Amino acid sequence: MILLARLCDLFLSFARIGLAAFGGGYAMIPLMRAEFIIARQWLTLEEFLDIIAIAEMTPGPVAINSATYIGYKVAGIPGAAAATLGVIAPSVVLILIIAGLFQHFRTSPLVRAVISGIRPAVIGLIFSAVLVLGRPVLVDFRAFSISFAAFLLLITGKLRPLPVIGLAALLGLLLY
Repeated sequence: MILLARLCDLFLSFARIGLAAFGGGYAMIPLMRAEFIIARQWLTLEEFLDIIAIAEMTPGPVAINSATYIGYKVAGIPGAAAATLGVIAPSVVLILIIAGLFQHFRTSPLVRAVISGIRPAVIGLIFSAVLVLGRPVLVDFRAFSISFAAFLLLITGKLRPLPVIGLAALLGLLLY
């Protein structure tokens, strides 16, 4: 009975996050932090940062990878399934509805105005995630240097994310 309640909590928590987080996985990070560290205290900040790092390194969307890992930590394999289904269910339902309506309303000034308002808010959510995750990680010059170098390599297109992560791991071995 307790497991069933925990599974429902996981599903509903991730469904709320999935429904509210326009902009994808990175926009969900501040919401997941508020839900699972502050409100429910299922994770510590350090565990959460590790989850985000692992989710970023593994193939697939960061939101789904994070949900699967958090669900597993909280309630094992059934928790991983509940959290993963919870985070994708709102998107599946919304995209089916939007796909049906978008062709009809895509030229509407109202729809364009709504989308124009949502885009900057998504950037704000992503920037919030950067600040929340960066504060406990960028604690010294070495960490800041690795982060800044990774940023430059990624925005200039010099390297793809996986080699940048590998290079950062190598730098971590050398510098720490």
